[in-house]
Amino acid sequence: MDLTLPLDYAAIERILPHRFPFLLVDRITEFEVDKRIVGIKNVSLDERYLSHTGTGAPVLPPTILTEAIAQVGAIMILAKPENRGRTPFFAGIERVRYRRTVHPGDVVVIEAVVRRLRSRMGILHGIARVDGHVAVEGTMTFALGPAAV
Repeated sequence: MDLTLPLDYAAIERILPHRFPFLLVDRITEFEVDKRIVGIKNVSLDERYLSHTGTGAPVLPPTILTEAIAQVGAIMILAKPENRGRTPFFAGIERVRYRRTVHPGDVVVIEAVVRRLRSRMGILHGIARVDGHVAVEGTMTFALGPAAV
């Protein structure tokens, strides 16, 4: 598999099993094998999961950002040849903090850094930023299922 950066939407679809509207990562801009990955999520007004608050300003729910962080981390794990075809599962989410709202027009820069990595499990720390300000951060544990037959 060609991992020439930046990875576009089509390249991401070859790595992740997710598809529209559940694929939340638009581009991968940085990639250090088994260490760190950076992805981009462009938030548009036509996102089906936008929440409309009492003020009328639509916001992206923080749980969607949490999933976007997990997907960026999953790209790093599933891009390895020995993990292709395997399914990543959430095994835990800890110390997740929602620090600011995200609105249509925002470009979210998502970074996932490996804390611990084993053959079937791992821990990643993820941060989603808008204009350099942290929107969501937390630690996620994942487990890899067996390869699909």
